[in-house]
Amino acid sequence: MSQLAISVESLSKSYLVGHNANKIERNNTLRDILVRNARNLSRKTHDMISGRPIVQGDEVEEFWALKGLSFTIAQGDRVGVIGRNGAGKSTLLKVLSRITEPTAGRVTINGRVASLLEVGTGFHPELSGRENVFLNGAILGMKRIEIQRKFDEIVAFAEVERFLDTPVKRYSSGMYVRLAFAVAAHLDPEILIVDEVLAVGDVQFQKKCLGKMQDVSAEGRTILFVSHNMAAIEQLTQRAIFLNGGEMQFDGETSTAIAQYLQSSNVAPAVQFSTENAIRPSSPTQLVRILELHFDRNAPVFYSDEPFTFVARLKSHSDVTNIRTSMTIFSNDGTPVGSCFGPEFADLTASIATDVKITLPTPRLAPGLYYCGVAVGKGDHISGHEDFDIVLETLGFEVRHPQREGGTLSPWPRDWGRVEFFPLIQQVIASEAGANRHE
Repeated sequence: MSQLAISVESLSKSYLVGHNANKIERNNTLRDILVRNARNLSRKTHDMISGRPIVQGDEVEEFWALKGLSFTIAQGDRVGVIGRNGAGKSTLLKVLSRITEPTAGRVTINGRVASLLEVGTGFHPELSGRENVFLNGAILGMKRIEIQRKFDEIVAFAEVERFLDTPVKRYSSGMYVRLAFAVAAHLDPEILIVDEVLAVGDVQFQKKCLGKMQDVSAEGRTILFVSHNMAAIEQLTQRAIFLNGGEMQFDGETSTAIAQYLQSSNVAPAVQFSTENAIRPSSPTQLVRILELHFDRNAPVFYSDEPFTFVARLKSHSDVTNIRTSMTIFSNDGTPVGSCFGPEFADLTASIATDVKITLPTPRLAPGLYYCGVAVGKGDHISGHEDFDIVLETLGFEVRHPQREGGTLSPWPRDWGRVEFFPLIQQVIASEAGANRHE
C-alpha cells in the first residue's frame, strides 16, 4: 500500500456568524438602543475572557462549513475537490494547509505542503517578486542554495522577468498568480494544494499550469486541486471528492463524481427549464428575453440518430425584426462540443410571448450526458453578431444508442477535435394572440 500523504478523520469546522436582530429604526427609543448595546458589550466581554472570537451583531449563529469528513490520500495521488459555492471546498484546503484550525477531528499531513489558495496568499506586497520567491522558499523550508538552483526556471515559467524587482503590490492579479504558482510548483513540495485561483490566468497559462501539475504528479508528489472547471478536473485527476453543504456526497472515480455533481445542479435532466434564475453573462442587452426552455417529449432523452429539438419562449421589450437563435452544446464535464447559429428568421412584437421550435438536425452525438447554452440575437459568427439574451448551463439531456442497433462507443482523447453542426432550423409555433402591447 502506498504511503499516506494526507489522512483526515471526522473533520469538522464551524464559524460564528453575527446577525443584527433588530436594525435601528426611527421609532427605537434611546432606552432600546442603550439596552441592546449593553447586552452586546457584555457578550463580547464574556467571549474575550473565555478566548472565543469576538463576533459583531446582536445574535450569533454557529455555522458548520465542514461536517465529519473522513478520507485518505496516498502519496502521488491527484485528487479533485468539487462542489457548488459554499460547499466547504476552500475551508477544507485552508485546514489542510494549516491556515485554519479544525473545530473537531484530526488531520495528518506527511510531507512539505505548498498551497495556492487566494491571489496574494504568502506574498508580502512591499517586497519585490525576486524577494518573494526567496521568502516563499524559506517558508517551505528550502535552503537558499536550493532556491537559487530553481530560480531561473521559476522566472521563465511565470514570464515576469521584466518585473522581478518591482514590488508585487503593483502586479496585476494574473502576474501575481503566475509567479505564485511557479513558486509553489517548482520548489519541490511533497504536497501541492491549488484552489480556483488559476481561473485568474489566461487560457494559455492555465494549460501550462495543468501540464506542470501533471509533471509534478509523475514525480510522485501529491496534488489536491479545487476548480469549477470540470474539464480541468477530469483531465488532471483520477479521483474526486464531491462536497455539498460541508458534507461529503461522493469520493471516488472522477467521472462518477462529476456526473453526481452535475446531476445535483440545475443542469440535471428535466423537460422544462425556467430561465428566471439561470446563469446569464452581464453583457447582453436583453432587448429580447428567453423566458423558458422545454423539450417537447416526456423525458430528456434523445437517440444519436435523431434531431435534437426544444422549444424556446421569447419575449421582447419592443418590436424587433430578423432575430435568430444560437446554441452551444457541452459534455457533462463542461467541455464545449460544438456551436451553431440559425439564420435570421422571425420578427417579434413588443410584450407578446412567442414560442419558437429549434431543431439541430442529425447532431450524431456520442451516447452520454450533455447540457446547453442558448442565445437569441442578430447576425452570425461570420458577419458578426449581437446577442440580446444568453442563458447558460440549461437543457440537460441524455443521448442514447439508437434502439434498432447495438452501437459501440470508443473513448475519444480529450483533444480529439470539435463537432461542426448543421445550422439550426427555427420555426415560430405559437404566439400570445390578443396580448396587450403596452403592459
